[in-house]
Amino acid sequence: MSVAEEGKLPEALLKQAGPRLTSGEREVELTILMPCLNEAQTIAACISKAFKFLKRNAVSGEVLVADNGSTDGSVAIAAGLGARVENVPIKGYGAALLHGIRTAQGRYIIMGDSDQSYDFNSLEAFLEKLRAGSDLVMGNRFRGGIKSGAMPFLHRYLGNPVLSFLGRLFFSCGVGDFHCGLRGFNRHSILALGLRSRGMEFASEMVVRCSLAGLKIGEVPTTLYPDGRSRPPHLRTWRDGWRHLRFLLLFSPRWLFFYPGIVILASGALLSLALLPGPISIAPNVTLDAHSLIVGCLAILVGMQCISFALISRRYAALRGFLPPSSRIDRYRHLITLERVLLPAAFLFLLGLAGIVYCVFRWAETDFGPLRYAELIRILTLSSTAVALGLQIAFTAFLMALFEVDA
Repeated sequence: MSVAEEGKLPEALLKQAGPRLTSGEREVELTILMPCLNEAQTIAACISKAFKFLKRNAVSGEVLVADNGSTDGSVAIAAGLGARVENVPIKGYGAALLHGIRTAQGRYIIMGDSDQSYDFNSLEAFLEKLRAGSDLVMGNRFRGGIKSGAMPFLHRYLGNPVLSFLGRLFFSCGVGDFHCGLRGFNRHSILALGLRSRGMEFASEMVVRCSLAGLKIGEVPTTLYPDGRSRPPHLRTWRDGWRHLRFLLLFSPRWLFFYPGIVILASGALLSLALLPGPISIAPNVTLDAHSLIVGCLAILVGMQCISFALISRRYAALRGFLPPSSRIDRYRHLITLERVLLPAAFLFLLGLAGIVYCVFRWAETDFGPLRYAELIRILTLSSTAVALGLQIAFTAFLMALFEVDA
């Protein structure tokens, strides 16, 4: 039976283990936090290196293992080495870390995976930046080096670069490696954010919420080493990649709804205006006519719907505390009242209704028989679009006003 299975530790590791620290003995400056789920093959080496770092740098600290239901002896190994173990009843990477952050005793926390992919004996740069006032210090594996076999090809050249780029684009932060598992932070600052993700997307939420809150974010080069376990990692490439992307989109209504809506609306409006006088020939055998006008009008409606979604979701997220209040929206909110929005909505509706009535009268002139299709289809299409657009704007205004009832 292996050492891990017995839950016992080699004598050499026991000598390296540190004493369990409590807040009653002395103030704890740093908690080194490790999420754990069946990491018996690697947890001992990680804890040993963490205690070496604390001892070598004379840092008042603790090693905290947030266990997520291990059954392979990881808990016994961690406790035997002097780490404090917290049993986390809720499953998930984010759930384990959140529980660990809440129960940590240190003013600062440096978290890292307990699979030997990071060197817990070299955390000086993180602690230095934390002491200098950074609220979050991210490791950057692309600057620090990725050892051979440490990161799958798709993660290294597609997943992490693309998601990190989108994170920088959406939230205007300078973090080069959004998903580095080794990072340090001020415990009080992170708790104040009210993080709530329970899965792998917790890594993205921490960076995004820090950026939105205007907290100071630093970055240090970090080396990534090959996973020391013989079993497959918990990370699932496509599932967890999608969860990160979904989170980035949901927390950025501008990029999810508003900017696409502006592009779609503008494209539809330009196409509709161009076709309003009549057909357009763009090639000897290609002519845009009434059918293309219908497409343009549909684009106008879809674009306006996206813009409505952007306004609704942004206000809802601010009221629920997912996103901070928008200074731009708050600046003009008292000017854009329900009644003021209903006026242009009513104008569009009545204008469109007048166009539809005109078409009905023209139809009545023929005793409701065949009509000149090319002439009236443009008026009918644009009029119907105006009616739908007016109703859409009015309903959006009422929904936004409903949010303000209890605000």
